[in-house]
Amino acid sequence: MISGKTTLIAHIGYPTFAFKSPMIYNPWFEKNDIDAVVVPMGVKAEDYPEFFRYLFKLTNIRGALVTMPHKVTTMGLVDEVTPTATVAGAANAVLLRDDGTLLADQFDGTGFVRGVLRKGFELTGKRALVVGNGGVGSPIAASLAEAGVAAMGLFDPYAQASEALAGRLTEHYPQLEVTTGSKDPEGYDLVVNATPLGMNDDDPLPMDVDRIAPTTFVGEVVMKREVTPFLRAALDKGCPVQVGKDMLFEQIPAYLEFFGYGSATPEELRAVSQVGD
Repeated sequence: MISGKTTLIAHIGYPTFAFKSPMIYNPWFEKNDIDAVVVPMGVKAEDYPEFFRYLFKLTNIRGALVTMPHKVTTMGLVDEVTPTATVAGAANAVLLRDDGTLLADQFDGTGFVRGVLRKGFELTGKRALVVGNGGVGSPIAASLAEAGVAAMGLFDPYAQASEALAGRLTEHYPQLEVTTGSKDPEGYDLVVNATPLGMNDDDPLPMDVDRIAPTTFVGEVVMKREVTPFLRAALDKGCPVQVGKDMLFEQIPAYLEFFGYGSATPEELRAVSQVGD
């Protein structure tokens, strides 16, 4: 039950966006007797800046989860942006700090990296390839750099996206070796499909699986199906893999920490989640 003292976290996105996060966060809050609630709020892009300013005048607001199309706009509406969000070029979480200032961060890539590490794959010094350098791939690349990979290959059909991301990476991580323009997975320790390829049965594979070594860790972001054709091909080669939905459940503990609500394991969140598989 929402009380007069309940702390609100707004989940902001398209008016018709089918928000699922309350079905994960709110059952966990209830189970742990935390007087907080995630509330979905649909806002059109043209109304977002004004809405954002008034949102943080609420006396019981803790922060906001931000989805498309507002992630880039959010960067210019806050007082401080973390390096990870800066490299990603977008923010998906805002915290109202005790001094009244707003801090923006980015956790899409954090969820991916936490999942990889939880599966026992060490990232420090590794070589990573990220295919798809847009709204999902950029945060993953940012978090992989933060985790200490030594080299990163970037590929996107829109070459300017790769070049822009490479520039931000090298600015913040000058020791990182960054290359662009090739999606050949040979020689990489970790490869990531950060494109929508795999949502449909007739989609081509995002890269040549024949050139992926059996020891290479293969990551996926598509959540529509747990095992995409890309992951199936990788599994058939004996590769360790990470399914797309793991990224979702791994980033939520990071959000909880960001908003000051402690943490949770993905297993604890899945146990109370009302989101179907």
